[in-house]
Amino acid sequence: MSGAMGGAAGGVGEATGTVGDSGADVRVHWVTAFLDRPVAAFALAADFWCAALGATLSARRGENGEFATLLPTDGDAAIKLQGVGDPCQGGHLDLEVPDVVAARDRAVGLGARSAADLGSVQVLRSPAGLLFCFVPLRSAGVRPPVVETPGGRVRADQVALDVGPASAPAEVEFWAALTGWRVVASVRPEFTVLIPPPELAIRLLVQRLDTEPSNGPRMHLDLACADVSAATAYHRSLGAQVVAGHEFWTVLRDPAGEVYCLTARDPSTGRLPSR
Repeated sequence: MSGAMGGAAGGVGEATGTVGDSGADVRVHWVTAFLDRPVAAFALAADFWCAALGATLSARRGENGEFATLLPTDGDAAIKLQGVGDPCQGGHLDLEVPDVVAARDRAVGLGARSAADLGSVQVLRSPAGLLFCFVPLRSAGVRPPVVETPGGRVRADQVALDVGPASAPAEVEFWAALTGWRVVASVRPEFTVLIPPPELAIRLLVQRLDTEPSNGPRMHLDLACADVSAATAYHRSLGAQVVAGHEFWTVLRDPAGEVYCLTARDPSTGRLPSR
């Protein structure tokens, strides 16, 4: 099953520790969710996600024009696009920290693996194998507002980490220790939510899959929607396809072929209406 919702209910612990062994500040100041899409489908993905999120596309950048930012109407950008080759894990996280090398070393000590040292950008893999990057501070830390779209009020506020049952406990422990964010149980046992400070735009949800994924772990974006039915209809009009419907969320596939979810969480609070 793909798709996740984050109606958080009940705490199950809180991790702390945002200082590296050297004493350097490694606190995560901002999180950006990258939507990694096949290079050939970059333009399709850009058009779709700009319309879906009421955003404007920045100028493309990178050696091959493989990067672009979805610029919100206000606040700091928290969603970006990257054109990638195979294999594609659906997305990755950029974590803004004051000291990328100290943050890398701390993450490795917590169970991550260094994948590439690009100087000011440190690329790693989580214990489950998901790519993420430490990057220098760039954002002012202003959370974008809820967006009014033809499909109702929405906010892209959650990245789901889809991992197998054997990897899930260590993945939760790793991200909790790395970020120091509050860990809470969701309405279903396979979901664990990591809640950041309120000024950050993106929270994390670790989804424990029923079986080990044959193509490895993946990431997908979750949107909080005031009206899932209206949002689904609007996204279908933009070219998305419905994959599956559940009580609190609907799984769709964007025109670039990657899945994401529309959830019934309140865009303002991130919670299910009854919680």
